[in-house]
Amino acid sequence: MGVVVIGQSPRPAIEAEIAAVLSPGTTIELRGALDGMSRGEIDRIPPVDGADALFTSLPNGDNVRISKKAVEGRANAQLAKFRQDGIDVAMLACTGKFPNLAPEGLVILPSAVLHKMVEAVLPRGRLGVFSPLAEQTALIAGKWQRDHVEVVGVTLQPGSDDAAVDAAARAMAAKQPDLVVLDCMSYTSANKARVRRHYSGPVILSIAAAARIVEELLS
Repeated sequence: MGVVVIGQSPRPAIEAEIAAVLSPGTTIELRGALDGMSRGEIDRIPPVDGADALFTSLPNGDNVRISKKAVEGRANAQLAKFRQDGIDVAMLACTGKFPNLAPEGLVILPSAVLHKMVEAVLPRGRLGVFSPLAEQTALIAGKWQRDHVEVVGVTLQPGSDDAAVDAAARAMAAKQPDLVVLDCMSYTSANKARVRRHYSGPVILSIAAAARIVEELLS
């Protein structure tokens, strides 16, 4: 399968989370939308506002905020290259919505997967959403709101230490959601396990949910 991360490759942690869901022997080809760009070039594509903001980690561990609009075209080119290379199933490793993305073939867009899953399992109630950036948390109602569903949010930057994850998990538990979504592909199974220490309800890990769709298509 092909994977396009919104930052740069390699991203071994993301690859490992996906591989944990897929059948043994499945090959993962991971590429980055920003591959080939210098750090200076990346720093020159900041988001113009909260709706344009994306979070990603670079291979050296640096966390950066980048423009969704700037990423979109480069991600589309990488997905098209997978198609040209004969890779039949690909996934964009980002939970943001990309209205100008026009991939061909079987391309999994995690945002669509998550929204349909949440609609199916939570027709009404309170939805808790973890987001990497405060500006994303401020906009979660626009992304997740629908009839009969109340949305509450907590900001948690991927890569945070255990103390920060625990604090965010306690803050979320205090909001008493019926379902929680870790709304970023950089959140890990370890993050989910830590959240479950403080919140006893169901938790959806975005990267695992999207990878399970890929597994269904490949198996």
